[in-house]
Amino acid sequence: MFATRSVARVALRRAPNAVRYFSSSRPVAVAYHSYTLPTHNAPPPRGDDVPETSIAQPDPLPKVHETRPPPQQPQRPQPPQQPQPQQEAPSQNATPATQKASAPAPKLNEKEAQKPKAARPRPKLRARKAAMKLTPAAVEQLRELLDQPDPKLIKVGVRNRGCSGLAYHLEYVDKPGAFDETVEQDGVKVLIDSKALFSIIGSEMDWAEDKLNQRFVFRNPNIKEQCGCGESFMV
Repeated sequence: MFATRSVARVALRRAPNAVRYFSSSRPVAVAYHSYTLPTHNAPPPRGDDVPETSIAQPDPLPKVHETRPPPQQPQRPQPPQQPQPQQEAPSQNATPATQKASAPAPKLNEKEAQKPKAARPRPKLRARKAAMKLTPAAVEQLRELLDQPDPKLIKVGVRNRGCSGLAYHLEYVDKPGAFDETVEQDGVKVLIDSKALFSIIGSEMDWAEDKLNQRFVFRNPNIKEQCGCGESFMV
């Protein structure tokens, strides 16, 4: 009996302290902030318009003895094409140059097309210089030598002779060689040996007479060295 009373007294003493502690503690409040949601719509994901087809595996090939066609992929609808505007008619204020350019080219008649084109004029052949010139004295002497009952030709060449290396050589021949050069002047014809052409070309043939001898002499611009007697030369 006394124990219950003591317990009740202790409880009554502690109750005001508990009420006082509960009233003195501050309540904890959570702060709240409001946020506005975005009004614009999010962009569609990439590849949304691509058809749902497998890109990892190619189209299966038809099996052997299979007559059915392979399955076709769904085709995307194409947008309707807009009609192109027609070209505007040429204005009346067009310049005459543009009207001439737009005019069709005149057609040629069949007769005009079949006419052969004019041939190009051939180039005129120019007479080249003679390989060797003859003086009047040389022409007279050659005419006397060729005036024989058995006509022959005189051929001029060179031989390896003398102290300088080359010397002139004249001989009678019945016919010219395959590549011999022919010199004709005042009705007199002389042959030049093809092997000696580069040594004699451009020379002048003359006839010289003195108390000791009579002979043909040559004035050759190709000579670089000549012996003292004038018999041989070098080009």
